[in-house]
Amino acid sequence: MKTVRLGLIGVGRIGSVHYQNLKRIDGVHLRALCDLKVDGCWEKQFTADYFTNDYQRVLSDPEIDAVLICTPTNLHPQMVKEAVLAHKDVFCEKPVGFDMDEILGTYEVIKQASSLVQVGFNRRYDKNFDRIIELRDQDAIGDPQILKITSRDPEPPSHDYVAVSGGIFMDMTIHDFDMARFITGQEVESVYATGGIMIDPGIAQYDDLDTAITTLNFANGMIGVIDNSRQATYGYDQRIELFGSKGMAHAGNVRESTTALATKAGTVDDNPMFFFLQRYIDAYKTEIESFLDSVRNREATKCTYEDGIKAIRIAEAAKQSYQEKKPVKVKNIYGD
Repeated sequence: MKTVRLGLIGVGRIGSVHYQNLKRIDGVHLRALCDLKVDGCWEKQFTADYFTNDYQRVLSDPEIDAVLICTPTNLHPQMVKEAVLAHKDVFCEKPVGFDMDEILGTYEVIKQASSLVQVGFNRRYDKNFDRIIELRDQDAIGDPQILKITSRDPEPPSHDYVAVSGGIFMDMTIHDFDMARFITGQEVESVYATGGIMIDPGIAQYDDLDTAITTLNFANGMIGVIDNSRQATYGYDQRIELFGSKGMAHAGNVRESTTALATKAGTVDDNPMFFFLQRYIDAYKTEIESFLDSVRNREATKCTYEDGIKAIRIAEAAKQSYQEKKPVKVKNIYGD
C-alpha cells in the first residue's frame, strides 16, 4: 500500500475528528498540522513532522501529496483553489463555500487540473444509508416514488455558531439535500420550504430558523420531504425512508445500545445517540479512507466538488423559497 503524505489545515472540532481518525488508518503519514492557534504546546498534544500557522507552507511542501481543509467555510474556495494550483489532492469539509462566484471560480480551476477533490459529506459513508442504495440498485423496492428524511439535532447551536453558519438550510439541511441526491440517484428540480422559530426566539436576530420542512420534486417525478429541527429532546434523530412500487427501505436511528426492556407495560428502547460525532464516527473514518483510496488509485472521489455545488444550489433555492413563500426551481439558482 502506498503511503499518502498529508497536511491537515484547520484543527478545530471537525479537524480534530479527522486527526484522530488518521491515527487509526494505515498507509498515512501526517506531515503537517496547520492552525492559527499553533503554539509550543502542540507537540505534546499532536503528532506530525511539523506544526505551522501558515497554510502556504503546507501547500508549497513537495513532501505533501494531499491536504485536508477543515477551516471556516468562507475560506474554503480560496484554499481549495490554491491547493489545486499547488498540485495537491484535496479533501474539503462541507460546504464548499458561501460566495458562489468564488466557488465557481475554484471549480473552473479544478476542471483544468489533475488534482482530485472530495467534499466532506460524511453521511454518504454511513453503512445504514448505504444499504438503502444497495436495495434500490437491486430493484428490491421497485421504482422509487417517495423519499422521507428526518434530521433533528438534540439541542440548538450557540448564537455565536448561528451567526456564522449560513443559516439552517446551508448549515444543517445541506447534508440532507446531498443525501436526497445520493439516495435517489436523481437530481432535484424544485423545492418548496416552510419553517419557523419554535425553539430559540433569539436566533431571529440572525434571520435564521430552527424548524423547517422542505418538499423536493425530482427530475424523474419523485417527491421528497425533509423535516429539520434544531432540538429533539430525546436525541440525535436521523432517519431515511425510500418508498417504491415494490416496497420500502428504511434506515432508523442508531441507539445508545441494542438492549430493550420488555415488560407487561410495554417495550422500551434506548434513545438515539445524542451527539453527531457519536452517530457518524464510523462514517467520518470511512470517508477519509475513501479519499485516500482515490488518491492512491487516481480514481474519481465519491463526493466531488460538483456535488458540493449542487447541494449549495438546492440550499439557496430552499432559502429563497422560504423567503418568497413559493416553489423555486433549482436551475434558476446561479444559472443552469
